[in-house]
Amino acid sequence: MTEPRLTHFDAAGAAAMVDVSDKAATHRIAVARGRVVMAPETLALIRQGTVGKGDVLGIARIAGIMAAKRTSDLIPLCHPLALSKVTVDLSIAEPDSVEIEALAKVTGQTGVEMEALTAVSVAALTIYDMCKAADRGMRIEAIRLVHKSGGKSGVYEAT
Repeated sequence: MTEPRLTHFDAAGAAAMVDVSDKAATHRIAVARGRVVMAPETLALIRQGTVGKGDVLGIARIAGIMAAKRTSDLIPLCHPLALSKVTVDLSIAEPDSVEIEALAKVTGQTGVEMEALTAVSVAALTIYDMCKAADRGMRIEAIRLVHKSGGKSGVYEAT
């Protein structure tokens, strides 16, 4: 078995953008998940819609979608992608958290894992920002890739 190697370094060890010009364009999907854990009282404020800054889950959804579209501006060696779809779903998980799932799709020469992960991360940060006046002890946890398909490496499913 070939030893895995990091792809974002050239032969001299310098950081480099991966050359995808010889790769076939395929339909690619990535799904990422994470959560924001908070005091039950903070979750109640979100559920009741009484956070002073507005609709926390709605704004976090839009923030996550916008972030996925701008991933290459945030992560230095990411390719800019013409995303065909991004969804960010947020759900209240009693007694103390908001679960976040993002899906990103593209037909292209490189995957969309970073876009899905960025969407979850920024949605979680938006929840934190909107609720920090009530709860500075919130924790952003378990951001991870749970599914990816398309491309040469095929399907990945987290266990």
